[in-house]
Amino acid sequence: MTRAKSCIPALLALLIISGCGSVRTRTGFYDPITVDLKKGEYEAAVAGVEAAKESNKYEHKDRFVYFIDAGMANHFAGNFDSSNARLTLAESSAEDLFTKSISRAAASMLLNDNVLEYAGEDYEILYTNIIMALNYLMLGNYDDAFVEVRRANLKLDLLDQKYATAAEKLQRGSPDDTARIEVDYNVEKVRFHNDAFARYLSMHMYAAGGKWDDARIDYDYLRDAFKSQPHVYNFEMPEVTYTPQGDGVILSVIGMAGLSPVKEAFDLRIRTDKDLGLVQVLYTDSENHESEYGHLPIDIGEDFYFKFSIPRIVERPTTVDRIRVFAGPQTIGELQLVEDVYRVAEETFRAKSSLIYVRSVLRAVSKGLSAHLMKKKADTGGFEGWLKKAAIDVATEISEGADLRCSHLLPGRIYVGDFELEPGVYDLRIEFIDKAGNLICAEELPGYEVRSGGFNIVQTVCLN
Repeated sequence: MTRAKSCIPALLALLIISGCGSVRTRTGFYDPITVDLKKGEYEAAVAGVEAAKESNKYEHKDRFVYFIDAGMANHFAGNFDSSNARLTLAESSAEDLFTKSISRAAASMLLNDNVLEYAGEDYEILYTNIIMALNYLMLGNYDDAFVEVRRANLKLDLLDQKYATAAEKLQRGSPDDTARIEVDYNVEKVRFHNDAFARYLSMHMYAAGGKWDDARIDYDYLRDAFKSQPHVYNFEMPEVTYTPQGDGVILSVIGMAGLSPVKEAFDLRIRTDKDLGLVQVLYTDSENHESEYGHLPIDIGEDFYFKFSIPRIVERPTTVDRIRVFAGPQTIGELQLVEDVYRVAEETFRAKSSLIYVRSVLRAVSKGLSAHLMKKKADTGGFEGWLKKAAIDVATEISEGADLRCSHLLPGRIYVGDFELEPGVYDLRIEFIDKAGNLICAEELPGYEVRSGGFNIVQTVCLN
């Protein structure tokens, strides 16, 4: 008995070491990087991302996350060429990684999503193009900026087809997958096909090139983004303009505030009903009541109770309430919200999350049934039998961690403002204010030349 007891810590440690590295998402290394971002120390954030890469915090299967994180850190630091180099790698890897991950997922029901190569969420891939467009604009390269905006719009057009194809592959599965359970994969429709910030950028680029009709068309698209997608744009459209009313020119200011949403684990439980032939999915609500999350028509033949988790998108609130813009001593106006990245992320995650949910239920049922059979065989009685069954339970639970991988460095909100000024040189100051009226951070841009002709664009960042 004493010898058996002494094995417990070693056995559990072995299970945790072998399980957590591949099926648990590590996010603790982001803490010091986030501190640097909020302090405005962007070069330190770049170094932090690279140090995390060197210490294998970004594994090879997580390379998309590294590419986009490094791209964003360099963007905030003003290293626009370096940012584009990383974001280009993120974009080019995303499609291939998605195809591979779906193929591997279809080949085996028991694979946890964390062990698959991460292909990026659709909002992350969308913003690789939009941030690259901004980088090119800061470098004065309009042609390549246009290319990136068009790529962003095209990706939104193809989202429904992307997940319909993925669902078909998962439905077919693999004839070699003995753990496979037959069920229909019904994909949620994506209700986001028109990005307002992308339209804002292309509207101004067309206007800067004197293509007024094209600028007007993109302005109409921008208006339609708000009108047709109120579930994403649930706030007033900003008062933007690409043509001056008088003899002045337009200064466009873009402000980024806060940090993007992340994923958290949503714990669920499965209860099978042999009489009804159902798998019922349950969760505990805020009042500690057990409620049904959903159910699937799967006949298991016995009554069981399993646990599992799925990822969900959660917002990281910003303390920024207003952004004021000064030209010299004069206040020329405030920026207005054009993009809430949390709402874009939540909506574009709908289709993929519907696939994740069904696959996670089936995987949990398959593993639960396998664990049940293993425990029957392992039940040799006494303490040794209990120890074996406990080890199986621990191993099963460890292997069911939700995949929480995502970029932690995208902005949370994007603001814009278009101000008419006389051509000339201005000392610009941009202030980020909280709800109590306190100054959170400010950026000085002395000697900024507002020119007639071209795109007078300024970007400012406060990630608190």
